[in-house]
Amino acid sequence: MTGSTDDGEETDGGSTDSSYFERLNVGETHRTRGRTITGADVANFAGVSGDFNELHTDAEAMADSQFGERVAHGALVFSVMTELLTVAVARRARRARGLGVDRLRFAAPVFVGHTIHVELEVAGKEHRDHPEATGLVRYGAAAVDQNGDTVCSCELLALVR
Repeated sequence: MTGSTDDGEETDGGSTDSSYFERLNVGETHRTRGRTITGADVANFAGVSGDFNELHTDAEAMADSQFGERVAHGALVFSVMTELLTVAVARRARRARGLGVDRLRFAAPVFVGHTIHVELEVAGKEHRDHPEATGLVRYGAAAVDQNGDTVCSCELLALVR
């Protein structure tokens, strides 16, 4: 995982062999492609989550708020982060298994029409004796909007081969 272009294409040939864990270097970074949050995303997420708070669903009420418009659900933003990361990491490690999320923070609102990408850094790794993985990788992840502002950040843990 040496890097990618803005559209998420590989720059190192995209090998997905069993040496993925060994090829990872602490401190290396990756940037995913971008994805725009749509009104349909917000409406569908409200339906799935049951969160119909006017903050997310009522444009008229939000026009007079401190935000001036509807705000995407924080959990929706995190879900889009995982989508972008799954696509990017799956190209490199077919056997990556998510173990957990730590230190999840929503730093700034995301509005309909905003485009986010994820910046990922290998924060640490350790060998593990596991039948389906070579080791545990700790990633620092940040969703960044089109203005360069971090809108969501977290630490991700994954078992990889």
